Amino acid sequence: MLINRSPGLLPLLLSCIVCAAIPRISFSQSCPDLSSYYQIDEPDWSELLESLSESFPICLGSSEFLALYGSAQLYSGLLSNAIESLERSLLLDPDNGAAMIDYGEALFQDGQLFTAIEVNRLLLERSDIPSDLIEEIRERQARWQSMTRQTNWRLGLSGGYDNNLNGASDQDSVTLTLSGEPVALSLGEDFRVLAGPLINFRASGRYQKLSVDSHETFAGELLTRISDQTNANLAQISGKYSIRSAVRPSGWQFATGINHLNYASDPLFTSLDSEIRYRARRSQSCRPHVSMALQHQTWHDQSKLNGIESKLGLGGVCSVAERANQALSAEISLVSNHALKPDRLGGNRIGWQVNLGWQAAFLRGQLSAQASQTHLRDQRGYSEILASNARRNISRTSFLLQYREGLPALVGDAQFIANVFFQSQNSNLELFSTEDASIEIGISWGF
Repeated sequence: MLINRSPGLLPLLLSCIVCAAIPRISFSQSCPDLSSYYQIDEPDWSELLESLSESFPICLGSSEFLALYGSAQLYSGLLSNAIESLERSLLLDPDNGAAMIDYGEALFQDGQLFTAIEVNRLLLERSDIPSDLIEEIRERQARWQSMTRQTNWRLGLSGGYDNNLNGASDQDSVTLTLSGEPVALSLGEDFRVLAGPLINFRASGRYQKLSVDSHETFAGELLTRISDQTNANLAQISGKYSIRSAVRPSGWQFATGINHLNYASDPLFTSLDSEIRYRARRSQSCRPHVSMALQHQTWHDQSKLNGIESKLGLGGVCSVAERANQALSAEISLVSNHALKPDRLGGNRIGWQVNLGWQAAFLRGQLSAQASQTHLRDQRGYSEILASNARRNISRTSFLLQYREGLPALVGDAQFIANVFFQSQNSNLELFSTEDASIEIGISWGF
């Protein structure tokens, strides 16, 4: 064929040279001669598909026709139809090189990377591929193979304002119960809310290793926050490893990681996390999952707070019908926090959590929202001097709204980012009632 295509490998696919060089079975005499189609240098694929459709009923026995027909479907955007036609062509003639070339491309576009690589490998093992095509096929193979090992880096810089940098109580005083009588105690300056502008710097890296059976990911992130309240500056570093089954339509995912937080230059908190999740078969527009997570919590200056928190959750992700690029997610979890030391105030804690998510295309970027509601209750009285040793109840609500938009005018994979965050925590013990709101805008670069 002399049919040319646009950049990359397209000019070589379904070429006349391959069609002539690679053996084919004969097809029905009633199927028209296709040679006139091979003389078109830059075909209009929609017109070609329309023209070929007239002969489709009488050419079902022709591997050559189905290869050309599948090619026209592929480059007209009819991916699933193209795969079906090209598979029919190869069933009629497994040696049809033209069909194999297009079939590999169709599988790649369909996200079947490893099957596409295997089809391409079979092409490279053949001795009847013309020399002017073999290099193009090798380049395609190298490009696809490189996608099984991906390393990404991202840097981010943002600025904004936070009305509670230190997460302090929103109360100016707390009520103590001394000798059975309520006594108001004013909080010192060190325990009051600190507000002010902030600058956040983020650096992250991710390495992905893909195989036929699984996808592995190694990820790490460093976050530093600087403000004019130097005793509220923080640095956070985290690392995570995850592996998930590549088998569709259901599969397992396991993740483990570490998270460390420094506050005001001193180590504050370290957690070791692990999670296992099972993704069930998609049901209509939704895909449910069940998860179980464990977290070992270490408080460096207050070891009595150390604990092991476990969560058992049920949720799912759903696409919104008739709305492109829009999805909803939800998960409800049972939460239990086991005290590692018997003298921890309040002892063990139990409760529940609901997480909701939404994302959609908006303007020239993507808008996403996350909401969370958490309820926890201590299993025994918190302190004799707080509300007469009442058991502490905590109800926490948080909301994050984020907008991302690509910035093609800047070098690299640059994005504009805007975040609005709000969190409110209520408790029957005044000391644990807090409120925090922040806003920040910035730029993120990926490379």
